[in-house]
Amino acid sequence: MQAKNWKPVCSVDDIVPNTGVCALVEDRQVAIFYIEDDVFAIDNVDPNVRASVLSRGLVGSLGERIVVASPIYKHHFDLRSGECLEAPENSVAAYPVKVEDRTVLVAV
Repeated sequence: MQAKNWKPVCSVDDIVPNTGVCALVEDRQVAIFYIEDDVFAIDNVDPNVRASVLSRGLVGSLGERIVVASPIYKHHFDLRSGECLEAPENSVAAYPVKVEDRTVLVAV
């Protein structure tokens, strides 16, 4: 099993609860969300429109799933898996994320 390469990206205090921010991690835009004391990380680029917008989407839930709605066509992305619910072929990567001493770490 390969050890994860954790990268510190910000303080959890830098993220307004129930919103997202974008961070550049290993030359990749990652959308990081802080929702109900959980932190999630997915690609920031919406493949449906090839725009870097997911960190600015509206977060909510669809059934048991915590999702972000892309600001452009409102496609929903599951924050745990990166699955695009309306167009699964356009899903994004989801990354392991953890918080240590209030620092958000992402493994890409």
